[in-house]
Amino acid sequence: MNKKYLVLFTLFILPILAYVFFASGVNNFRFLPVLTENVQDLEEFYDVDGNPVRLEDKITILMFLGENPIDHQVSVYNLVHKTYKKNHSFHDFQMVTVMPEEAKSKIAPLIKEVSGAVEDLSDWHFVYGPIDAIEEVYSSLRVPYPLYDDWYSEYVFIVDKDLKLRGRDDDEDEGILYGYNAEQYSEINNKLGDDIKILLAEYRLALKRHNRNDYLVQ
Repeated sequence: MNKKYLVLFTLFILPILAYVFFASGVNNFRFLPVLTENVQDLEEFYDVDGNPVRLEDKITILMFLGENPIDHQVSVYNLVHKTYKKNHSFHDFQMVTVMPEEAKSKIAPLIKEVSGAVEDLSDWHFVYGPIDAIEEVYSSLRVPYPLYDDWYSEYVFIVDKDLKLRGRDDDEDEGILYGYNAEQYSEINNKLGDDIKILLAEYRLALKRHNRNDYLVQ
C-alpha cells in the first residue's frame, strides 16, 4: 500500500508542487518593485547639440555627475563596463547623465575616454540644465541620499518608461534600495546588473504578450 501511494505522489503530486515552486520564482523574477511614482521628466535639459532628452517611454539609468565630472570618473567607468556595454542594445534602454551648464566645457576628456571603451555611445546621453531644475528632478525621486553641493550623487537610479523609480524593497543590506552606488564596482556589477535584468525581462514579457517584436535588440 505504501509503495502505491509513493508512486501516486511521484506521478501526480510532485509535478504540481514543482510547478507551483517554479511559477512563484518566475513571478518574483519578472517584476522589480516601484518605489516612487511621478519622477519629474527632463523638460529643461538638452544635450551638447541642443537636442532634448526625456525619460518617459525609455528605460533609464539616471545619474547626477556634478559640475566637475572628471572628479567622479570612477562612477562612469564602472557604469560603462558593467552596465552600458551589456544593455545598450536593448530597445528603449538609455543612460542619462545630468549635469549643470558649467560642466559642458569639462566633460569632453571623459567622454573621449568612455568612447574608447565602447563603439556606440548613442544611447548614453549627457545633458545639461539649470541648477534649480537638477534639484527638482532629484527631489522628485524622493530618495534618502544627499545631492552634494556640486550637484553630484554617487548613486544611480532606474527609472522606467512610466516615470517610476524602480529598486528593491527587500534588499539584504539596505532594506529599501532606492539607488545603486556607482563608486562601488561590486554593487554595480551585482545588484544593479541583476535588477536591470529583471526589469528588461519584465518588458520583454509584456511585449511578447502583445505580439510585438521590438523587445529584440536594435
